[in-house]
Amino acid sequence: MIASPKTTRNYLPGNFDITSWSDLEPLFEELLSRPVNSVKELEKWMLDVNETEAAVSENYGWRYIKMSCDTENTDLVKSYEFFVMEIEPKIAPLSDKLNKKLIASPFLKELDADKYFVYLRTVKNAIELFREENVELQSQIATRSQQYAAITGKQTVHYDGKELTLQQAGIYFKNPDRKVREEVYEIIQKRKNEDEGALNRLFEELLSLRTKVAQNAGFKNYRDYKFRELGRFDYNKADCFSFHESVKKYFVPLSRKIDESRKKKLGLENYKPWDTEVDPGNNKPLHPFSEAKELLEKSISCFDLTDKYFGECLSTMQKMHHLDLDSRKGKAPGGYNYPLYESGVPFIFMNAVGLQRDVVTMVHEGGHAVHAFLTKDYKINEFKNVPSEVAELASMSMELISMQRWDVFYNDNKDLQRAKKEQLQKIIKTLCWIACVDAYQHKLYENPNQTTAERYATWEKTYREFESGIIDYTVQEDNVKRMWHSQLHIFEVPFYYIEYGFAQLGALAVWKNYLTDPKKALQQYKDALSLGYTVPIPKLYEAAGIKFDFSDTYISALSGFIWKELEQLNNG
Repeated sequence: MIASPKTTRNYLPGNFDITSWSDLEPLFEELLSRPVNSVKELEKWMLDVNETEAAVSENYGWRYIKMSCDTENTDLVKSYEFFVMEIEPKIAPLSDKLNKKLIASPFLKELDADKYFVYLRTVKNAIELFREENVELQSQIATRSQQYAAITGKQTVHYDGKELTLQQAGIYFKNPDRKVREEVYEIIQKRKNEDEGALNRLFEELLSLRTKVAQNAGFKNYRDYKFRELGRFDYNKADCFSFHESVKKYFVPLSRKIDESRKKKLGLENYKPWDTEVDPGNNKPLHPFSEAKELLEKSISCFDLTDKYFGECLSTMQKMHHLDLDSRKGKAPGGYNYPLYESGVPFIFMNAVGLQRDVVTMVHEGGHAVHAFLTKDYKINEFKNVPSEVAELASMSMELISMQRWDVFYNDNKDLQRAKKEQLQKIIKTLCWIACVDAYQHKLYENPNQTTAERYATWEKTYREFESGIIDYTVQEDNVKRMWHSQLHIFEVPFYYIEYGFAQLGALAVWKNYLTDPKKALQQYKDALSLGYTVPIPKLYEAAGIKFDFSDTYISALSGFIWKELEQLNNG
């Protein structure tokens, strides 16, 4: 097993903690005033800066994790808000000064150009974007965006004599009884409707704040600003538009075939939104585990069988209690893997309720966790802070690679085949949804003065371009217009979504290699992840044995590959 790491500090005191700004201020003052008279002293100074930033990042991380695990605990919320409102605003201008001190050093040219290229590119970008007047605005954005979790975390419904989170209620969409599915759908939509106004107002506030940030930094709109902030050096908005069009051309038709087949097998005249998740053979929902503990144990076994190192990563997290997997009232929705740069052991958060989608979430976040372990020994934080196009490649590839060991979750081969078919169908559907959400965000920020009604109209038009056209929303039109409210990225991390699409294409290519030569593909996968962010994205993909490509030809080939694999499962 990977030894549970002990945090070793060379610059900070061993008992360092952040209870007030006075804990941090002397450190920043020392780093800013310290003389640097050689390249050796420069590298030592850089390591001290990064050690400080890692400790600060981990302190913030635990506040965020604890709050999302219990959004109704006011002490945890206040702890998080204290950091966002009192600590981060004071750090931001000092971090900018530290960046400028680094770039201005006469010894910078003596650093290894290849080793530090990506890091220094990121630092220079941060300097160019920094504006003093945006510090307060960024704090407001961080605080307000967390209201999304507070609002949605309270959403529960009562059904079958129980109070259920929306994730727990979602189990009923797998129920063969169509009347049950419709009842639950209507109950969920009614509950979501109660927060429609609050979420619209929240988004309008965020949209206004983000637009101001972009304008302060000299950008025409927030989209263009965010592309720079996200460090998108290896592609641009035109590549995103190309991706949208290719998905419409190659994956939307596959999505339509899936829904047509499901509608036919279910024997339905009208295929409704509550019919999209039930097994077309009217089988009971797949039940790969009963409780979070079982999910974790089976996931460790699955990872261990795939690659011993993968299993050791999850076992280490289990030993350190770096997981919160079950769904409960008051817990924020969704799932994530939070990298903790100082300890090197990440934290997995999710809302498991016993469904196959929970298995996918677990192995997805487990892929992120493996990535974190493979990069934990880098001393420069930016080497570990990989771009999402690479981070999601790690997680989405793990979903597909691990499929070969899903028999850990399913004793019955028919259930195993069902799970695999669901996974491939989900990828096709997800690519369409990703393209839809990304296309919508471009339109939102290109037209920030839209009214709520205009935003709804824009969403409906965009959604219709990427959905299969088979689902009948008659009488449910109002549910369609606010469908984007369920996508937390739009509220909390704008424009962080197209990465999933690019990475999904990459993951399909990794899986294709894995089916041909498992040993070689796994080694390439680990080699690529081990690079962290020390080389540009195209080179990382190359190390994984694949391409960073959005061309019509490439996407056409991958759509053909996944459909062939799906047909083999259907005929198996």
